[in-house]
Amino acid sequence: MKRFGIAILVVLLTGSLVGAEAPKTLKPSAKDKCPVCGMFVAKYPDWLAQVIFKDGSHAYFDGAKDMFKYLFNLKKYNPSKQAGDIQAIYVTDYYDLSPINGREAFYIIGSDIYGPMGRELIPFQKEADGRGFMEDHKGKNLLKFKEVTPEIVKGLD
Repeated sequence: MKRFGIAILVVLLTGSLVGAEAPKTLKPSAKDKCPVCGMFVAKYPDWLAQVIFKDGSHAYFDGAKDMFKYLFNLKKYNPSKQAGDIQAIYVTDYYDLSPINGREAFYIIGSDIYGPMGRELIPFQKEADGRGFMEDHKGKNLLKFKEVTPEIVKGLD
């Protein structure tokens, strides 16, 4: 009985079953726009971020900064959705340009590298890559997903 309770807790906390496959990343069309700033996201594949909902709908962003703005104010940008409706979050790793789990990524702020919307959260899959980037590009802080706050994002504008 105890194991059953733990399994239920894992499902509730992670929003999925252990071993459940995450949805595949999607590729934006030339017409897809960032819901926060209105930019055409396909022009910026090296900065692409996306939120995929359980119903299959999705949103694309021209960088992690706008993605966080969206997540922090979902009611404004997508009033029909709630945080619990999100199945997956992807950002693009700065070095290898591949999509990575946005909830597990490391984000660098305060560097001398700018994204399509100016100062940006620079995502990395590996903490060591983020720390190396900080040394090379004057990064100020390395943050995990849950450490990014609305105040931090606002400070990037």
